[in-house]
Amino acid sequence: AERGPGAAYHMFVLMEDLLDKLKLLSYEEEVLRRHNMRPLSRCPSPVPPSGAQNTYHFSPFLNRHYFALPTNPGEQFFMFCTLAAWLITKAGHPFEQPQEYDDPNAIISNILSELRSFGRPVDFPPSKLKAGCGEQACYVLDCLAEEALKYTGFSWKRPAYPTEELEEEEITEDDAELTLNKLEEDVAEEESDNEENFIDLNVLKAQTYRSDMNDSVKHEAILQSTIDAAEWNLEVERVLPQLKVTVRTDNKDWRIHVDQMHQHKDGIESSLKETRGYLDKLHNEISRTLEKINSREKYINNQLEHLVQEYRSAQALLSEAKEKYQEGSGGVTERIRVLSEVTEVLERVKQETEEKGSSMTDGAPLVKIKQALTKLKQETIQMDIQIGVMEHTLLQSKLKEKSNMTRDMHATVISEATIGAY
Repeated sequence: AERGPGAAYHMFVLMEDLLDKLKLLSYEEEVLRRHNMRPLSRCPSPVPPSGAQNTYHFSPFLNRHYFALPTNPGEQFFMFCTLAAWLITKAGHPFEQPQEYDDPNAIISNILSELRSFGRPVDFPPSKLKAGCGEQACYVLDCLAEEALKYTGFSWKRPAYPTEELEEEEITEDDAELTLNKLEEDVAEEESDNEENFIDLNVLKAQTYRSDMNDSVKHEAILQSTIDAAEWNLEVERVLPQLKVTVRTDNKDWRIHVDQMHQHKDGIESSLKETRGYLDKLHNEISRTLEKINSREKYINNQLEHLVQEYRSAQALLSEAKEKYQEGSGGVTERIRVLSEVTEVLERVKQETEEKGSSMTDGAPLVKIKQALTKLKQETIQMDIQIGVMEHTLLQSKLKEKSNMTRDMHATVISEATIGAY
């Protein structure tokens, strides 16, 4: 199947998903610390020494594209085998941790057999995993991570988004208006500085209460002001802007919500009055158009009824012809198979006939027999000569032995006579 233009970048997405699953399985504590591995940097790690067995100091805190891009084949293959063995064990299938000098082909075949045992398809050659990176490596590790998560009972849940609080409406501060907080701060500052040019209602109330307590007689007396009314009005006009207090509205208040609901309701009703007419007009136009389409469809069906009948009859004839063709093609196929079998038998008989004819007319076996008889005669003559030589040698050795025995015997008789004479 053809792949889309974004298939080349699928391995990067797969690697990011794999990294999230490995973090859920706590691979840092269970794999990296157990194998004494260092954190992974952005740059590729150096090639490990060839003589260091089981003492790799790689950079295993995987970045987002560790198995997607080739950086160091030896390091990446060892990391791939280590993670695959750990994930297989995590998924409930015991798997021996691979070592440095193990056969890579055997390790890859064992990993793929375990992956097939989980029911995962493997439609790529094992040689794709020798580099320790690429789309196939990411696929194998991602499948094993999913099986490990299933075995541990992990389940994905819906994300819980935090509730966002409504931002409070900003209140533009005017030089002539004060908020309650600012008013309290100004009162505190003025009390600390002992300034008397600011009118504070609470201070005035306290002073009035103290003056009433000191002079209880004045409660019933009629107070008369000695200040001119014009000056009093001027002072009131001067301090009037400072006496305005703006209360900050709370967006969480239910009254605000009710007011907003009423405003939205009024807006919806006003908008609905305008759009209802357009919607009714659109509904009428669609209804008229559907009626026209239905009438035109009925007219076309009536006009083309005979053509439809002819088409149906032609389609029925075509289906019958296809059935006959299939039956005929099935018979032809059977006859072709019988013909091929008969042809094979005929070729076999021809070959046997040619072999028998060639063996009957060929004189090569007779020539070979004559050559063998001649060779046997020559070997017989040589054996006779060797036998004669051996007999002659044996006769000579017997005669020599007999003469030696006779000489020894005469020498013994002479020596005894000589001894007797003395």
